[in-house]
Amino acid sequence: MADSKALKLKEKQEVTAPAEQTRPGLIFTPAVDIFESDREITLLADMPGVATDDVTIDLKDGVLTLTGDVKPCEGQNESIVLAEFETGRYYRQFPLSEVIDQNKIEAKLENGVLRLTLPKAEKAIPRKIEVKAA
Repeated sequence: MADSKALKLKEKQEVTAPAEQTRPGLIFTPAVDIFESDREITLLADMPGVATDDVTIDLKDGVLTLTGDVKPCEGQNESIVLAEFETGRYYRQFPLSEVIDQNKIEAKLENGVLRLTLPKAEKAIPRKIEVKAA
């Protein structure tokens, strides 16, 4: 029988950056999982409540920046009675090395999870070298 582990609920974490904000509201750090294979790095960022049109992915000077806005859910004629889901902006940056082929990065948002595929440059992909008999 497998070991049972207690699952801990991870709350949204507000970014505590020294820079001043140019717009009001909360800024959150999305939780991220990163996986690596021989050919690529996959980054999964949890951004619940963010629509595809509200995600921005920028790549400048080797820094990948993810932002996503969560808009309030209430309708035009509704007012909030209880709000446990916080709205605001997700923000996270990742420095990229020359190992990543920056021209081939792909992104997909599905069910609140942003999946970035970061292909490795050919020079970074491991390869076998054939040994020839003399």
